[in-house]
Amino acid sequence: MAAPVNLNRFRKEKARAEKKARADENAVKFGRSNATKTEEQAKADIAKRHLDGHERDNK
Repeated sequence: MAAPVNLNRFRKEKARAEKKARADENAVKFGRSNATKTEEQAKADIAKRHLDGHERDNK
């Protein structure tokens, strides 16, 4: 005779697996690589330094 199966646990595990699969699909579809994030951060830093370098001193 087989061991009893907890249906609530089975249902929750199935929902978790579906949610994880959907998350993985979205990560591939919309995610950015670490290199892309680093490049964008570097460009933002350069733009900020450029803008800060053109500030006037009102003293």
